[in-house]
Amino acid sequence: MPLRLIQVCLTALLILVAAVPVMALDDAHWQTANESIERGIAYLRGTQNEDGSWSPQAGPAVTAMVLGVLLDRPDIAGDDPAVRKAIEYVMSKRQADGGIHDGILENYNTSICLAALARINDRPDVAEAIAKGQAYLRGLQWHDQADPSGEKIGQGHAYYGGAGYGKHGRPDMSNTQMMLEGLYESGMDCNDPIFRRALAFITRCQGTAANHEFGDQIVPDGGFIYATSVNKEQIGVPQSQAGYAEQEPVAGRAAPRRLRTYGSMTYAGFKSYIYANLDRDDPRVLDAYRWIKNNYTLDHNPGMPEDQKLQGLYYYYMTFGRALRAWGVTTIPTPDGQHHDWANDLITKLAELQREDGSWINEADRWMEGDADLVTAYALIALTQAVR
Repeated sequence: MPLRLIQVCLTALLILVAAVPVMALDDAHWQTANESIERGIAYLRGTQNEDGSWSPQAGPAVTAMVLGVLLDRPDIAGDDPAVRKAIEYVMSKRQADGGIHDGILENYNTSICLAALARINDRPDVAEAIAKGQAYLRGLQWHDQADPSGEKIGQGHAYYGGAGYGKHGRPDMSNTQMMLEGLYESGMDCNDPIFRRALAFITRCQGTAANHEFGDQIVPDGGFIYATSVNKEQIGVPQSQAGYAEQEPVAGRAAPRRLRTYGSMTYAGFKSYIYANLDRDDPRVLDAYRWIKNNYTLDHNPGMPEDQKLQGLYYYYMTFGRALRAWGVTTIPTPDGQHHDWANDLITKLAELQREDGSWINEADRWMEGDADLVTAYALIALTQAVR
């Protein structure tokens, strides 16, 4: 039995999902999705490197993403040559301290590798790698240690509960949600202190009344920003990759500058609340879901400025699919009275964007989305969520 299926939170999650409509794709979208997935996998089979990797310049993370996609297909087994080579490549990046990386982006790589390896249930060495990887991530989470200025990180600190790339010396929402994804997929108890601590950081990135530390600096629409600190030199100065919102003056006075929330981080935060088993009627969850209903679109990364709205688009599609699959509903109601079948919509959009060779790429190349292997992995993960 896969590790993810023995997670102690599973019973609660199944009860939660049973209380809402079950996904029901129509035959046409089901066929379209599976044809797109097969074409995407065929493309990736042709770009796998001899050592089993895909896009190894940032470490084993892209290889692990593709590995997870392959192992999610019912007709691809562990003895598939591409799978076998990918597993050995990922396992070759194990470090003595439990990390799975190439010396850079330690949290990012280890988290994504854990999620992929959790699909393998017949190798003791993989089980050992997962256990050590979980312990390694526990040590990377910011809490109790000193920040770059030497101040001890207590519960009130801007870093508390988060995880980051390492190079900026501060945590961010993207790495924090990846950490929780890796731990959740690899079977860690969602009541573990690492999830509880992460909730503090996640809340501080949300435009919600529950955010007592930074809520007055974020547009109060329920969405999420990127980080509670710009870098190690600007601790406690929150940051959004979408910049600041334009606001009208109030009573002749300039409106306070507030950070814009945006799609990819909002779905990441929403998904993380679900993985941490936060109550569905918690105000933070309801605020995030309100943002999702008010900003539903697959045409761009909502909330980003007009000239940047296609940046991070496929990361957005991936987090969109994962979050709404975890939420468990079939349709998303929007203020115009419509109910959108998110899975069918996602399939339609990704099928339209797929290139003739089976790949996907983002011409708005930021955050590595000019890399066809990475973007194809993002798209395939999104499609997999749509057909589950």
